[in-house]
Amino acid sequence: MSSDSADYNSSRDRDHGGPDGMEPDGVIESNWNEITDNFDDMNLKESLLRGIYAYGFEKPSAIQQRAIIPCIKGYDVIAQAQSGTGKTATFAISILQQLDIEQKETQALVLAPTRELAQQIQKVILALGDYMGATCHACIGGTNLRSEIQKFQAEAPHIVVGTPGRVYDMLNRRHLSPKWIKMFVLDEADEMLSRGFKDQIYEIFQKLSTNIQVVLLSATMPADVLEVTKKFMRDPVRILVKKEELTLEGIKQFYINVEREEWKLDTLCD
Repeated sequence: MSSDSADYNSSRDRDHGGPDGMEPDGVIESNWNEITDNFDDMNLKESLLRGIYAYGFEKPSAIQQRAIIPCIKGYDVIAQAQSGTGKTATFAISILQQLDIEQKETQALVLAPTRELAQQIQKVILALGDYMGATCHACIGGTNLRSEIQKFQAEAPHIVVGTPGRVYDMLNRRHLSPKWIKMFVLDEADEMLSRGFKDQIYEIFQKLSTNIQVVLLSATMPADVLEVTKKFMRDPVRILVKKEELTLEGIKQFYINVEREEWKLDTLCD
């Protein structure tokens, strides 16, 4: 493990090469240098560790090595990373570690751009939190609103993951209580904003506690994403996972040497 949060504090006041730690090409500049390359060294709950290993994880990915610790420590975090880097498990582990299982209230809220992604995140959270007894509900459009309301009235899930429209609706109708929500995650923020969810995201922010922890994940950092970070995040830790560090899980890469250019297609067809 290298330097701790002292690195973060000393570097966040530095004069960066673009607005608020931005490099000119719209890539964030990292200001957190601590790397923890083993789940056992993260001081995670025993039941959570069991879930991580049962899920099949052996070693943290590049983003997990960097982002889990500042998230657990309660910092606002901006992580620039592509899909397939292990980012879902990064915030899932961070949420589960901070969860008070005995408290039957919603303590974390995750926004995603699509129903499919929201359901995928829910599955990961439930799998990792299996030995903890964590509950997670996917709050998405296209499902029966009445039965969803009944679920919330019966017992609030520890974690809610959903699309901005349905989440805002549930907050607005007061079926989803913001009172105990201490962590707010925006996954694929660039994608959500490009789909026109800006107003709903801003309205959701207004309903949450002013001292809530915000974690934002985005593959790109366009102006509208930076606007969100400036408006709603306090001295965020910035983590950039460089392209050469990306490991796309579940994808095997291989190459075949061919002697002549025109043989490429035939070789691929084989």
